[in-house]
Amino acid sequence: MKIYTKTGDKGTTSLLSGRRVNKNNNRIEAYGTVDELNSWIGVIRDRSHEKYHKNLITIQNELFTIGSQLANDPEKKASFKLPDIDSESVLRLENLMDELNLDLPEMKNFVLPGGHELVSFIHVARCVCRRAERRVVDLMEHQGVEELIIQYINRLSDYLFVLSRACSQEVSAEEIPWKPAV
Repeated sequence: MKIYTKTGDKGTTSLLSGRRVNKNNNRIEAYGTVDELNSWIGVIRDRSHEKYHKNLITIQNELFTIGSQLANDPEKKASFKLPDIDSESVLRLENLMDELNLDLPEMKNFVLPGGHELVSFIHVARCVCRRAERRVVDLMEHQGVEELIIQYINRLSDYLFVLSRACSQEVSAEEIPWKPAV
């Protein structure tokens, strides 16, 4: 199978239904940003402790599921069954955060992103996750989007923040508090 099809050479692409839309369509922006986030999760997995790998792989699979849901045409659904995200996935992220938080010092300030390469990558992923959330909310305002997708992405950005703090602690990186100039 060839990877290139030449069908997108004029700035359009296909949704799962086969309907062609412009590549800057808000649906394409939404699932493209989720795909970008998935790649950053891969970078984090490649650089993080092995104990996080299973959860990060689960997250990557869930992001592909969300991407397929977002690539589905609301006007003409795909002719095949798509995987679904469920509330258990959101609950699992919450439980992971609660578990990580047990060993972290209490938050008293916002912290500046950075301190270690891994921590910085996690913060970049968190920011991409927030952008994905904005893109999905924009899509929701114009077309139907399962509310659970927004909940999942919102919770994932929170998880990434907590993961950054846990990894900071593991690598003995200093968490520098934000000190606004007044």
